[in-house]
Amino acid sequence: MGSEQAIKELLEARQQIDEIDCKLIEVLDERFHLTRQIGLLKAAERLSSLDSTREAEKLAKLRSLCLGTSLNPDFIQELFSQIMKEVVKNHEIMKR
Repeated sequence: MGSEQAIKELLEARQQIDEIDCKLIEVLDERFHLTRQIGLLKAAERLSSLDSTREAEKLAKLRSLCLGTSLNPDFIQELFSQIMKEVVKNHEIMKR
C-alpha cells in the first residue's frame, strides 16, 4: 500500500470513521441522558433499576435489526448488554 492513491483513500476512510465515532458518542450521550431521566423517575417511585423483560425484548429486537446488515448479532447483543449494565449501575447510584 505504498501508492499515493491508496494512502489518500486510507486517510479519507479513517477521517470518515473518526466522524462516525463522534456521532456515536453524541448519540450515546443522548441515550444516557434519557436513561438518566428514567433512573430519576424509577428512584422517585422506588421502582427496580433492572427490568429483565424489557432488557430481553430490547436485545432480541436489536439482534433482529442486524438481519440484512454486515453486523454480527452476537457483537451487538454484547455491546448493548454492556450499555444496559452501565444504565442499571447508574440507576442504582441514583437510588442511594
